[in-house]
Amino acid sequence: MKTEGYDEYLADLRARQARVRPHGTPSEAVYPLGEISVPDHVAHWARLRPDRAAVVFEDRTLTYRELDELSRRLAGRLAAEGVAPGDRVAVHLPNCPQFLIAFLAILRLGAVHVPVNPMFQSAELAYELQDSGAETVVTLDTFLPLLASVREQTAVRRVFVTTLLEMTDAGEAPEPEAVDGLPVHTWAQAVAHEPVDGPPADLDALAALNYTGGTSGLPKGCMHSQRHMIYTIATSAGATRQTADGEVVILCYIPIFWIAGEDLGILNPLMMGGTSVLLPRWDPARVLRAVDAHKVTTMVGTVENYLELLARPDFASYDLGSLVDPLCTSFIRKLDVEVRRAWTAAAGPHSVLREAAYGMTETHTIDVTPYGFQDGDHDLHAEPVFCGLPMPGTDIAVVSPVTGEPLPLGEAGEIIVRSPSVTTGYWNKPDATARQLRDGWLHTGDNGRIDEDGCLHYLGRDKDLIKVKGMSVFPAEVEMLLCRHPEVHTAAVVPAADATRGQVPVAFVTLRQKGSVDASVLREWARESMAPYKVPLVEIVEEMPMTTTMKIRKVDLAARAQQLADGSRHSARGPVRQ
Repeated sequence: MKTEGYDEYLADLRARQARVRPHGTPSEAVYPLGEISVPDHVAHWARLRPDRAAVVFEDRTLTYRELDELSRRLAGRLAAEGVAPGDRVAVHLPNCPQFLIAFLAILRLGAVHVPVNPMFQSAELAYELQDSGAETVVTLDTFLPLLASVREQTAVRRVFVTTLLEMTDAGEAPEPEAVDGLPVHTWAQAVAHEPVDGPPADLDALAALNYTGGTSGLPKGCMHSQRHMIYTIATSAGATRQTADGEVVILCYIPIFWIAGEDLGILNPLMMGGTSVLLPRWDPARVLRAVDAHKVTTMVGTVENYLELLARPDFASYDLGSLVDPLCTSFIRKLDVEVRRAWTAAAGPHSVLREAAYGMTETHTIDVTPYGFQDGDHDLHAEPVFCGLPMPGTDIAVVSPVTGEPLPLGEAGEIIVRSPSVTTGYWNKPDATARQLRDGWLHTGDNGRIDEDGCLHYLGRDKDLIKVKGMSVFPAEVEMLLCRHPEVHTAAVVPAADATRGQVPVAFVTLRQKGSVDASVLREWARESMAPYKVPLVEIVEEMPMTTTMKIRKVDLAARAQQLADGSRHSARGPVRQ
């Protein structure tokens, strides 16, 4: 990767990307306030716009002045209890203002933020607390029994407890019971402490352990610094023409313990001097009310979320004139022209639905954006999944998984990423770090190709690649083609072993309307729509198995896929079951 040829490859890509980069978007990272810490961004806005709404949750609005002061007070109490730079602090909370306050307080002390999924059960909770070595936990009163059940397996020494209603006008401070002699501090006690400034910020110090999700294996803690955070937001804001004028209002109902939720609901609005309108969960009625009441400019949801909004009979009664940048993620159903046009027709021509970004926990999630390619639906006509251009300062390459050498444009291979926000490694996992991080590049395990404009197209995970008689079948491509059938709602394609062909693709499909078409018809339609080696066996299902991060859990489909493949050997064409 240090060869002259590789340098020429990157230079050629950057020149192609420069030619198509949307007008008004920078080619280099631009930091509106300079390269300062996340808490210092909040402090800046607290001085400049103290009464500006920073966080809205339920019936409570926190101004920048209040958010800055509360986070400093919590930092003071954490420090008084012994939390020092480098110490891991687990934030075991759902979406609520306390999460943001704790996040800022931890970073202000130079400690390490460890977001923990509040949906975890005992084994999962014990693993992340044990793996991170967190001695301090911020949690809800309702989670205390679960925490108590796993505490002896962990290094936890102290707990700060709050309630969901405590930061609302109707809230009351809890009176928690001790957990087997473990000191339990109330939120009210914590934020009554004298505020502190904390030590000078070290932007390159470990600031967060963001654990990977995924469909198999134990999660790994991705080590991120504040420099990773501020680069991610500065470049993504620039690439989508956001400005730090206080007009950014972001609605976030996706979990902020996910790194995508951290970017959307915490870092983006607070660094840009805007407002985070936080909801505890997806609720279509509350989403519409919030967009109207708070003049939301940006939100992220699944395609299904937007379709559910459109289906509401009261949709037209809400003013969505502020919603200029609605973003979606195609976890199950893929965004297509039909959905985009339906949304724009209902919400207005100012509101064009587009995919959010390509990225992953290891890179702080926002590496490539299709922003600016929605004119003429260019992004949706490009196949199979158009991701767009890398962020300023980020390099994307597609290389041979065997040699590691860059591949010609249009040829499929492994996507690798180099950027200022790539993880410094996996916490306590040097072997995994060495496998994924090589010569400054993150080897993603994703397959993709780069087109003539230097834009990235995503093809799927490397482990999902299907080899049929030596020919590569990318599940994402087959899924997208199947979803063009008017009766198909979603599709998930997985491999199955085959004695004569090596592997065969197997598609599990959900329908828009139950019983509207059978599997044999879909398979015949597939024969007319794709190359013979890509044509999958098909089974219609009522619903897909899902992970907690709302991705289709393909590992759960593997056994059934093999059964279908084994049964197909009784016929030359293979019977199709429903």
